[in-house]
Amino acid sequence: MLELKDICYAADGKQILDHINLVVDDAKFIVITGPNGGGKSTLAKVIAGIITPDSGQILLDGKDITGWSITDRANAGISFAFQQPVRFKGVTVKDLITLASGKDLSTAAACDYLSEVGLCAKDYINREVNASLSGGELKRIEIATVMARKTKVTIFDEPEAGIDLWSFKNLIDVFEKMHEEIQGSILIISHQERILNIADQVVVISNGSVSKIGTKDEVLPGLFGVDTGCRYFQGGNA
Repeated sequence: MLELKDICYAADGKQILDHINLVVDDAKFIVITGPNGGGKSTLAKVIAGIITPDSGQILLDGKDITGWSITDRANAGISFAFQQPVRFKGVTVKDLITLASGKDLSTAAACDYLSEVGLCAKDYINREVNASLSGGELKRIEIATVMARKTKVTIFDEPEAGIDLWSFKNLIDVFEKMHEEIQGSILIISHQERILNIADQVVVISNGSVSKIGTKDEVLPGLFGVDTGCRYFQGGNA
């Protein structure tokens, strides 16, 4: 179980996270949504250890991990997929997936992960994770590496960014399969209605605070169609 207690974070004189309290039970599929600038991505980075909160506690299975490094959290079972995936010059796709899995992964097994995210394995398995890959290709490769890790908590920051419509449907299938097979908690930062619709729980972050939390049936009717000036309420990227 992941628990956030009274998390606060400010930057450049602005309160980004304002007393956030959230419990993520084991094996739950959680989607965090809300207007742009509300603090969603910052919250994801706080959980991953990329940003240190000014106050509050982060507990993983009862252990206080607030002061833990990114590496320590990764070793404890927290994965994070960036909105803009990192490039690794000199590292092949197979190397990256094998490293993520934490074991000596066969080429065939690595190829299976690529196939899961809609990439032709033979075209990508030996390519470097560098500037020759498009943003959408990098995104799918990153998702494949996260799948290979099979961690207790997996966080995706707007995974739909750079994904074409055909691949987006496959992306939904990937998330559902991950949830079923890994039995870990999945947290996704997203504006997309189709991702919201497969969530066990939806958390709405607005102005740095949790403004609503509940099942999709409890939360979604109050989101869509509201005139907020944000495209996310119509299910688009924002």
